[in-house]
Amino acid sequence: MQPWTSTPGSAGVPPGSAGPVHTVGILGAGRVGTAVARQALRAGYRVLVAASGDPGAIELIVEVMAPGATAVTAAEAAGAGDVVVLSLPLRKFDTLDPESLRGKVVVDAMNYWAETDGDMAALAEAPSSSQMVQAFLPGARLVKTLNHIGYHEVESDHRPPGVPDRRALAVAGDDREARATVMDVVERLGYDAVDAGPLAAGAALEPGTAIFTGRHDRAALERLLERAPVPAAR
Repeated sequence: MQPWTSTPGSAGVPPGSAGPVHTVGILGAGRVGTAVARQALRAGYRVLVAASGDPGAIELIVEVMAPGATAVTAAEAAGAGDVVVLSLPLRKFDTLDPESLRGKVVVDAMNYWAETDGDMAALAEAPSSSQMVQAFLPGARLVKTLNHIGYHEVESDHRPPGVPDRRALAVAGDDREARATVMDVVERLGYDAVDAGPLAAGAALEPGTAIFTGRHDRAALERLLERAPVPAAR
């Protein structure tokens, strides 16, 4: 297998501190990746979508599922993306190319599903799935979000700022500037971005948690994050 190569939602986090975002690179051309691609296009971003091999193999998929996006190699999506979204199956995280993502703001939108991902020894040793991914991508500025919203809801649930029923999404990451940048992207996608703090807090966004299983506005999400414990090693 080839290697994969606007307004902040929480006070105290400066907007755009990792630089302006013009291009979103998406690694993964499945249902999640193409849904994020469509919404990113709607938000005005240039969108590049890649799978693990020849972009010609996904050109038709991208043309049909995310018209306006461009099918490219994984290296091109990583290199040109101001923000790079990981939407591949979690079991394939170790096919990513760490060097191509070094220094990049990377969004981990992946989840662990036992029935499809199987046993993962690396996950058993990590406090959270995102910390496992970060350990494999030590140079990436990893941020956890977009995993706790269904791919079919990414487009249907977006709302303009200030609307009372606007859905909120949590954003967790150890790099404060990267977190701020991703929060701005989340806001532009049509959601209230809530600062969840360090990457370890991403465990509170995983399948089976109250945050993952529900649809929350800002106030409700902030309450859930306040009550969520920071996990110890599994």
